Amino acid sequence: MTKVEHSLKFVTEFDETHPVSQQFLSMPKTDQIHMLESMLKDLLVPTLMPAIDHINENGSYAILKVVE
Repeated sequence: MTKVEHSLKFVTEFDETHPVSQQFLSMPKTDQIHMLESMLKDLLVPTLMPAIDHINENGSYAILKVVE
């Protein structure tokens, strides 16, 4: 089977005046991205898996998977 990797883009907006935002924004960009992507994956994958399984039930030519 041939795999085609694709991505969805999300944007998180931070209030620069909030202390937690300031702390987060002081981190290196790579750490910010890693943290946000990890949180999104942890929060969204369990919710999305039933929908993905439903989509794939009758999949004869393509199967949608979450990349770890």
